[in-house]
Formats: sequence, structure tokens, C-alpha cells
Amino acid sequence: MFELNKDNMKKVIGLIAFALLLYAGLNHISSVLRTIGIIIGLLSPFILGSCIAFILNVPMRFIEGKLLKNSKMKPNLKRIVSLILTLIFIIIIILIVFLLLVPELARTIRGLFISVPKAVEHFQVWLLSIDIPWPEIQNYIANWDMEWSQIIQKTFNFLQTGLLGGIFTTVGVVTSIVSGFVNFFIGFVFAIYILFQKENLARQLKKVCYAFMPVKYAEQVIYVARLTERTFSNFLTGQCLEAVILGTMFFIAMSILKFPFALLVGVLISITALIPIVGAFIGCGIAMFLILTVNPIQVIWFFILFNVLQQFEGNVIYPRVVGNSVGLPAMWVLMAVSLGGSMMGIIGMLIYIPLFSVIYCLLKESVNQKLKKQKIPEEKWKEK
Repeated sequence: MFELNKDNMKKVIGLIAFALLLYAGLNHISSVLRTIGIIIGLLSPFILGSCIAFILNVPMRFIEGKLLKNSKMKPNLKRIVSLILTLIFIIIIILIVFLLLVPELARTIRGLFISVPKAVEHFQVWLLSIDIPWPEIQNYIANWDMEWSQIIQKTFNFLQTGLLGGIFTTVGVVTSIVSGFVNFFIGFVFAIYILFQKENLARQLKKVCYAFMPVKYAEQVIYVARLTERTFSNFLTGQCLEAVILGTMFFIAMSILKFPFALLVGVLISITALIPIVGAFIGCGIAMFLILTVNPIQVIWFFILFNVLQQFEGNVIYPRVVGNSVGLPAMWVLMAVSLGGSMMGIIGMLIYIPLFSVIYCLLKESVNQKLKKQKIPEEKWKEK
């Protein structure tokens, strides 16, 4: 029987207040969404800083906990050294990628300007060799003369005066670029503060949970937070390692088989492989186009090579490097990539796999506890 005491009155008043707020929010949904957007915009530097801190914490924790474990440095000095080494490590990786990618990309573009006109001429000769029954089409093909020097010059003029000029003369775009740099700088500084005080922040968040929640729910929230952090860290580490391995495999195989653009394709595959499942296929499409401009026959052999390496990577490397660290079956990985890509694009693909892994782990534990509590034997749910 419901008793109208002080505690129950507080619950009733809280439910009524929540119902009124929900009703008002649904009636003014556009204003609510606009307000949420403004709040997210104001908090965007700190959200970005939290993401930067999470990414930097993965190598920083390894350096501090493994490489500097037996060091006699004070904890604060060890934290500073590990952070500096992490930043140097990331900067070196970015520089290596740019130093490898930019010169190779410049040579590729220069080669395209040379090879594409020749390929068009060969295509024109091939069309003329075919017995086409329409003389008008044959005359058009025979008189088809493209001024490639003018086309190249017009392209450069467009990039210089049209596209780049429009970007740098538009006040709104310039303001957005400056705002983006400011947000990134604030977020980076905020990330540094988080990394230096991450133990204190974790302790304060635990205190808040225990202060405003029952002990049972507070422990559940802390457990979910730890599981989420561990899953996302393992996924980030495994995905980066898997991308490096796959790119290196392509570079070595293409160098041995004398394929063109071996270095460029290897770096490109490493970058696109960071996108789960579909990333390598995006890199394959770009690589096939590049090889097509040099040697169309090698495109077929590259496609065969790609499928062989992709099968080896998907069946041997990915399950051991990424799959075991995330603990998510392949079917749910595909669902996570599909939903994440349709809702948030590439960022959604990267976020939804570890997110699904957390949900899958929590649901699995909950189901096992329910079965154990109801004393249902294993033979019941295993039988066909």
C-alpha cells in the first residue's frame, strides 16, 4: 500500500516536475534543440580536449607505466617526460607520413599530367580501329583534339584565383578557420590539464557518483566507465597497429612484384585502413586508379593481390590484433559500422564498434546473471 510520507512526496513531486518539463520540451522541441546546439558549441573546445586527452593517454600510459616504470624520477617529472615523449612520437609519425606522402603525391600528379593525355590518345586510336557504322561519330573521334596544356593551365588558374581565392577572401570561412584553430588550442591546453590530473579527476568523479547515487548504482556507473575506457583504448591501439601492418604488407608485396606507387599505396592503405572494414577498399579503389594510368594490365594483378592480402588480414591479423581486444563478433562489427557510418560518417564507424562492444559485454553479463539467478541449466539454451 502506498504511504504518503515525506520521501514518497518528494518522489511524486519529482515525477510531476519531470512530466511538466518533458511536456514543455516536446511542445518547444525546436527551441530545445537549438539550445542544446548552442551548449554543445560552447563546450566544443572541452569536448575536443577530452578526446585529445583520451587519444594521448594511450601511448602516454604505456610510456609511463612500461618504459619509465623502473625510473627513479619523481611522479610529476615522470608524467611530464612521458607526455613530452608522447607528443614527440606523434609529431614524428605525422612528419614521416607527410614526408613520404607529399613528394610521392607530387610525383604522381605530375605523372598523371603526362600519362593521361597518352592514355586518351591510345583510346582514340583504339576507337578509330573499330568499324563504327556511323560516319559522323568516326569523324568526331578523328577530329577530337584536346589541348592539354590549356586544360592544365585553366585548372591551375581555377585553383589559384577561383577556389583558393574564394576560400581566403570569404570572411565567414576565414572566421571559421580562426575559430577552429582557437578551439583546437583551447582543447589541447585542456587535454594537457586532464592528463596531468587524471587521477584526481577520476577520484572526484567517483566522489560525485557516491554522493548523488545509491552505492549500488554508483558502482555500476564506475564499472561501465572503466569498461568503456578499456574497450576504447584497446580498439584504438589495435586499429592503429592493424593499419600499420596492412600498409607495410602492401608496400613490401608491391615492391617485390614491381608495382608502381608502392610507397604511396602503402601509406594510403595505412591511413584508410583506420576506417573499419570499408577503409581498405577505399584505398584499393584509389590505388587501382593510380595504377591504371601507368599500366592497365597490372590493375588486374593488383586486384588479385589486394584480395589475397585482405583475406589474410581479415582472417589472421584483424581477429588477433583488433577482434580479441574489442571482443565483438563479426556480425555486430558489421552492424556497428553500418549504423555508425549512416548516422555520423567515418567518425561514427570508429566510435560505434567499441560502443557496441561495451553494450554487448554488459548485455552478455546481464543475461548470464539472469540465467544463473533463475537456475536455468546450460542444456536448455544450448539445445537445438
